[in-house]
Amino acid sequence: MAADDASAGGGDCKREKRTASASAMHACAGVLRLICVACAIDWLSGTGSTPASLVALMATVLAAGWFVSAVRPPTPTPCGTPGGPPVTAPRARMRDGRYLAYAESGVSRDKARFKVVYSHGFSGGRMDSPRASQELLEELGVYMVAFDRAGYGESDPDPRRSLRSAAQDIEDLADALGLGDKFHLICSSLGTHAGWAAIRYIPHRLAGVALMAPVINYRWRCLPRGLARRLYRRQPKGDQWSLRVAYYAPWLLHWWMSQPWLPTSTVIDGSGTFPNELDEKNRVMALSNGMFHQRARQATQQGVQESFYRDMAVMFGRWPEFEPTDLEEPPCPVHVFQGDEDGVVPVELQRHICSRLGWVNYHELRGVGHFQSAVPGLGDRIVTTLLQAPASA
Repeated sequence: MAADDASAGGGDCKREKRTASASAMHACAGVLRLICVACAIDWLSGTGSTPASLVALMATVLAAGWFVSAVRPPTPTPCGTPGGPPVTAPRARMRDGRYLAYAESGVSRDKARFKVVYSHGFSGGRMDSPRASQELLEELGVYMVAFDRAGYGESDPDPRRSLRSAAQDIEDLADALGLGDKFHLICSSLGTHAGWAAIRYIPHRLAGVALMAPVINYRWRCLPRGLARRLYRRQPKGDQWSLRVAYYAPWLLHWWMSQPWLPTSTVIDGSGTFPNELDEKNRVMALSNGMFHQRARQATQQGVQESFYRDMAVMFGRWPEFEPTDLEEPPCPVHVFQGDEDGVVPVELQRHICSRLGWVNYHELRGVGHFQSAVPGLGDRIVTTLLQAPASA
């Protein structure tokens, strides 16, 4: 997993784990008390001892009820509703009535030569960007809009979130802001599933696409099984288990991630180290200065289920309609930027996917890790390549 994602909710998730664990223990104690009370009533009534089968049935029913209650995610607290966070950002209305919060940068919309939509990564938000310089944006005439993806920050949750809805959100945002018939799209890390989806569902709206460190689903059929399995097992055990749950039982994610005794994601708690020196330096700094936890609180303020865990379920769950290598060549250039020291996305698998897609312009970045927007000057290179380079490899 990943993101501009210098990552996710360490402190808040740990507190949630303790709360969920305490609730579970309290529920177990309640189940045992009920069983004991029922048995005592039966014994005092003089009817004899309670049949063991009845006790077992009661225990099973009560335990099942407890489990269903325990795994049910908490109700989200949408922005602008009673008890929810306030709305502070401009928001655009989607076709289904939801609202997405956004932030604009670069030149004004009416003066722009290029209009670019940016889709952030895991634990990111509308204030993220490729970090291209203001000087370059003005020189090229670039208007850029970044948005909180569904359930993040101040964007309304989408309980039906899917690959298709991710593409539709991008299209609806562009239409609400009047970006015209075509616009450019830049996606980062886990947010690149929206980029692949846009190529699949709205290719006619795209003037060009840049995918920065696109996250990979290890269970895509197109990947070499042996290589994918070997690289998957290189991950920390907690990350392996998190991806398994996201794939096989996404409805269980919230409960699983809140249990302190289960192996959970190192990306979410910030404990995973990175092989790239700059990535690791930024991770340590973000933890020490509190930025890591601050970003997580902002991203998950409407509920961690509606942001992080739905993200994981979409990206690492089943892709029934298509996989990247199933895509037909779109009527626009597509660029993939991949660091050869990426500790989140194995470069070997990225090479394989791009080699299968002859129309992708693959850019392997020597000495670069996962968080490309943190690399000085790289944002300018990505934006310039997307807007000015020809569509040849």
